[in-house]
Amino acid sequence: MTVSHTLLRSLAVAGSLLFTQAAMAQDETTLQRVERTKVLRIGVISGATPYFHKDLVRNEWMGFGPDFAQSLATKLGAKVERVETSWGNAVMDLQANKIDVMFGMGPTPARREMIDFSDMLFNNTLTVVCKKGYPEVKTWEQLNDPKVKIVVDVGSNQDQFATKTLPKASIARLDSSGAASMAVQTGRADCQVLMVLLAQPLLAKRPDMGKMFVPEPVSTSTVHIGLRKSANKDLETKVNAWIQQERASGNVQKVIVHNMEKLAGVKPESFPKQVKF
Repeated sequence: MTVSHTLLRSLAVAGSLLFTQAAMAQDETTLQRVERTKVLRIGVISGATPYFHKDLVRNEWMGFGPDFAQSLATKLGAKVERVETSWGNAVMDLQANKIDVMFGMGPTPARREMIDFSDMLFNNTLTVVCKKGYPEVKTWEQLNDPKVKIVVDVGSNQDQFATKTLPKASIARLDSSGAASMAVQTGRADCQVLMVLLAQPLLAKRPDMGKMFVPEPVSTSTVHIGLRKSANKDLETKVNAWIQQERASGNVQKVIVHNMEKLAGVKPESFPKQVKF
């Protein structure tokens, strides 16, 4: 056999092996890949404290997401691999098989069309942060008035809630939560609709900005784990079993309270009594 024939044969065998491996990878479920590689890929987001926080000095990730991910990975017998993403790109990264799970996601109808979701990981309570000197807000209906200037970050859970609950209010939709907060601080808006896990750190950092209220009826938004859409529910079943265990043990609340104090300076006793995770 000539050298050229030998080379061609070797290339054909190598190509066949690569094709077989690619086909196997395509048919492989997320759980099978995690069990084979012993790696759980999670999405992480810079500047999303207390969900995700990167210590640039030590090059370490902290927050709800990394802590929950470590616990879940241990349960699955895997180590954690962190892949940087954004709230806007997380769904696409799950679809593209760049990450296996995304912590901290809300299951909107549009998202449910594109990815799967776990059972509820925890509840996030809706609040309003109102400018300094604004009258006490006891009910949502108090804010449902054309004279009230409400501000939200566009496309967020807060935006969806305000649109549905406060149809008569004057609602301004800004590009980011930070821009909305600045509108309240400068007096251009009366109140910002904000999740308690974002409102508490905001006021811990800017105590002179105003005051937070939890209007009646108390409203919450559930927080879940995003998963790649699949007919095979093996990973979803494992994740849901882990959630049930974590909630029953009280570890979900421990992780939240610990990170709120460590990363945002929010003391456990500062949470309003209406807030239940």
